[in-house]
Amino acid sequence: MTLGALTENTLVVLAGIVVLLLIGTLVVSALGRLWSGQDFTELRLRVRTWWVMVAVFTVALLSSRLVSLAFLALVSVLAMREYLAIVPIRPADRPLVALAYAAVPAQYAWIALGAYETSMVFVPLYMLIAMSAGMVVIGDTRGLLRAIGTLNLGLVLNVFLLGHLGLFLALPDAGNPSGGSAGLLLYLVFLAQFSDVVQYAVGKMVGRRRVIPRVSPNKTWEGLIGGLVVTVVLAPTLAPWLTPLGRGEAVAAGVLIGLAGFVGDVTISALKRDIGVKDMGTLLPGHGGVLDRIDSLVFAGPLFFHFVRALHY
Repeated sequence: MTLGALTENTLVVLAGIVVLLLIGTLVVSALGRLWSGQDFTELRLRVRTWWVMVAVFTVALLSSRLVSLAFLALVSVLAMREYLAIVPIRPADRPLVALAYAAVPAQYAWIALGAYETSMVFVPLYMLIAMSAGMVVIGDTRGLLRAIGTLNLGLVLNVFLLGHLGLFLALPDAGNPSGGSAGLLLYLVFLAQFSDVVQYAVGKMVGRRRVIPRVSPNKTWEGLIGGLVVTVVLAPTLAPWLTPLGRGEAVAAGVLIGLAGFVGDVTISALKRDIGVKDMGTLLPGHGGVLDRIDSLVFAGPLFFHFVRALHY
C-alpha cells in the first residue's frame, strides 16, 4: 500500500511521530499544572512549533517528489537567508549575494534531473570558481580572503550539504522496498531531530559536565551520551520499517547520525558565538531560526546519504 510517494511503513512511522508529539504536548501541559511556579513558556513554544514543522514536513512527503524537492529547496533558501543576514558582507560583494541565492534552485534542479555527478561538483567546484572570479572582477582586495570564505561557506552549508536531503528523494524506490526513498529521508530526520530533543531534555535535567564550554555552554556529556544511546537504540528498531539496512548497519548508522548531528550542532553554535548572536533567526518560536533547528542535519545528512548509497545503491 502506498499514498503518494510513501509506503505503508512510512505512513505508520509518521503516525507514530504524531502520537509521540501528542504525548509530549500532554506532558508539557501536566508540568505546567504540577509546577505552576516554573516558567515553561519556551517549552510550550517549542512543542507548538514542532506541531507546525511535523505537519509541513508530512505534507511535503505526501506530495509529489518535485513538490518535496521544492520544499527542501525552500528550507535551503531560508537557511541561506538567515546566514547572509548575520555574516559580514562587504558592500562591493552585494551583487554576488544574488548569485548565492540562485545556486539553490540550480542545485535542486540537478537533483530533480537525476544529474548526481553534477550535483556533487556544482557548489564546491563551479560556484567556488564563480564566486571567487566575481570578487576578483569587482577588484576590491581588502578583506578578500575572509569574503571568499564567508560566501562560499554559506553555499557549502546551506546548498551543498543541506542539498543532500534532496538526494535521498532521487534514489530509486526499488533499492528500499520497505520505506522507499522518502522512508530514508524520514529515518534520517527523525533520528537526528529526536537525538536533539533527548540531548536538550537530558542536559536540562541532569547535565553537569560540559562538552565544549567555550563553544556551547549548554551542551553536556550527559545530554550527548543520552542522545547517542537513544539514537543507537532507535536506529535498528526503525531500520526494517524505513530502510534496507541490516541490524549491524543500522547500529553504525545510529552512531553516525548521532555524532555527526552533534558536530553539526556545535559547529553552527561556534559560528554564532564568533558573530555574536544567540540564534540564526526568529522564524521558529522556541527554536530560533531554520538553521538552528536543522543544524544537526548539516553533517549527518551527507554522511548518512553516502553511507546508505555505498552499501545498497
